[in-house]
Amino acid sequence: MTEGNQATDISTWWDQKEFDSKDIFELNNDGDIVLKEYPGFGQRSVGNVTTENADIVYNLLIEKFPEVKSKVEELSAEWLQQDDKLSLIGKLERTKEYLLHANALGNMHELFKVVANLEVEAKKLIEENYKKKLEIVEKAEGLADSEDWKSAADTLKGITDEWKEAGYLDKDRNDALWARIEAARDKFFERKREHQEDVNKEMLQNLDLKMEVVDNAEKLAASDDWKGTTEAFKELMEKWKAIGHTMHDKNEELWNRFIAAKNAFFDKKKEHFEEIKKEQEVNLAAKEELVNKAVEMQESTNWGETTKAYAALMEEWKKIGRVPRDKSDDIWARFNTARDHFFGKKREHVESFKIELDDNYAQKLALLKRAEELEGSSQWREATQELNELMEEWKKIGPVPRKHSDEIWERFIKARKSFFKRKDDNREKRKKHFERKSKERLGQTENFITKLEAELEEEEEKLKDFKEAIENITPGKKEKELRAHLTKLIAQTEKKIEHKREKMVEVTQQFDEMKAKEEAKTEKKEAPAEKGKSKEEPIKQEESKDEQ
Repeated sequence: MTEGNQATDISTWWDQKEFDSKDIFELNNDGDIVLKEYPGFGQRSVGNVTTENADIVYNLLIEKFPEVKSKVEELSAEWLQQDDKLSLIGKLERTKEYLLHANALGNMHELFKVVANLEVEAKKLIEENYKKKLEIVEKAEGLADSEDWKSAADTLKGITDEWKEAGYLDKDRNDALWARIEAARDKFFERKREHQEDVNKEMLQNLDLKMEVVDNAEKLAASDDWKGTTEAFKELMEKWKAIGHTMHDKNEELWNRFIAAKNAFFDKKKEHFEEIKKEQEVNLAAKEELVNKAVEMQESTNWGETTKAYAALMEEWKKIGRVPRDKSDDIWARFNTARDHFFGKKREHVESFKIELDDNYAQKLALLKRAEELEGSSQWREATQELNELMEEWKKIGPVPRKHSDEIWERFIKARKSFFKRKDDNREKRKKHFERKSKERLGQTENFITKLEAELEEEEEKLKDFKEAIENITPGKKEKELRAHLTKLIAQTEKKIEHKREKMVEVTQQFDEMKAKEEAKTEKKEAPAEKGKSKEEPIKQEESKDEQ
C-alpha cells in the first residue's frame, strides 16, 4: 500500500470513530492524534497510529482516560476535604505536570480546567500567607533596636513558631522574608552581647574552645559514619592546632582525651572494614548463584510466572548485601543483562506495554520535577515528608523507557541527596551556633560573679576603714563635721554592700541555672543510644537500581 493510500485509510478510520470530546482532537497527515491547545496546556500528540496498529492504540488510549481522570478527581476530593489546602500544593503541581504528558482520549480539556481553577485558588492562599509573614518580619525588625532585652529576646525566640504557623509560601519570597528576620535577630542579639560586659581572658577562651573540640571528638568516637567522621577528626585536629595555649595541666588532660577518642574511632573503623570484606566475598558467591538462575530463565516465554520468578530473584538480591567494589558493576550488569533480555522479549510480545511505559515516564517526570523544586527548599519538615512520599510513589509506578531510566533516576536521587545534605548542614550549623553562644553566656556570667565578689570585698574593706576612723576621731573644732561626713560615707557604703549582695544572689542563681542546663545537655548527648536509620536517608545504590 502506498503512503497516500495509507493516509487515506487512516483518515477514513478516524472519521468513523466517535468518542467523548472528539472535537478537541485531530488527526494529522503523519498519523499523530493531536490534542488541541488549552490555556496553560500546549498542543501535543497523544499517540501515533498506522493501518496496522490503529485500533490497538485507539482502544488503549480510550481505556487510559478513566485512569487519568481518576487522578484529577482524587486531587479535587482531597482539596475539598483538606483545611490546609496548601499542604496539597506539591500534589497539585505533580498532577498538572502529569497532565502535560499523559496520553489518553477523552475530555482532557475539562481536566485541565479543574487543575487551572485549583491553581488560581492556591495562588490566592499563598498571597494571604505572604501578608502574614510580612507582618511577622516587620515585627522582628521593630525589635532589632529594642533595649528591653528580656522581653525582646523572648519575643524573637517565639517568632519561629509564628513563622511556621503562617503556612506555605513560594521559596524565593519565603527565603527573602526569612533573611530579613535573621538579620533583625542577629542585630538584636549582637547588641545584647555587646551590652554585657565581656571580661573573658584568652586562656579561659582557649580552654573553652579545646573543651569543645574534645567533647565533639568523644561524641564522634562511637560513630559508624566512616567517611564523614574521618573528615570530622581531621577538621578537629586543625582546630586544636589553631586554638593556642591554655593551662598546661588542663591542656595535657584534654589532649589525652582527644587522642583516646580518635584512636577508639579508627580502631573500630579498621575492624569494620575487615568484617565488610569477608561479608562481601560471601555475598559475591550468593549473587553468582542468582546470576546463573537469571541466565537460565532469560529465554522463557512463560511471561507471568517468569516475571514473578525474576521479582523473587530481585528480592533475594536486595537481601544479600554489597559485594567487592571491583566486582559490583560486572555482576550487576550480568544479572541485569539476563533480566533485560527476558523483559525485552516480553515487551515485543505485548504491544500495549509501550503505552504503559510512556505513562510511567509521564508520572515519574512529574515526580522528578517536584523533587527538583524541593531540592532548594528550606522548609525542612514539609519538604522531607513530601520527598519521602515522592519516593514511595516512584517505587509504585513501575519501569519507564530504558533511554530515560538512568537519567531521571539519577536526577531524582541527586535532588534528594542535595536536599538532605543541605538539611544536615543547616542542622549542624545551628547546633554549633547555639552551643557556642551558650558557653559564651556561661563564661560571661561566671566572670561577672568574680567581679562582683571583688567589688563587694572592696566595699567591705572601705566600711571597716570608715568605722575605725569614726571611732578614732580626735576631739577638736572639726570633730562634728568629720563625724557627720564619715557617718554619711558609712551609710552610703552599707547601702552599696546590700545592693551588691542582692545582685550577687541574683546572678549566682542565674549562673547555677545556666550551668545545670549545660550539664543536662552534655549528659543527654553523651548517653549511649542505639542509632537507627533516618527515614530520609537515601536508599542504597544497589537498591536504587532495582527501583528504576
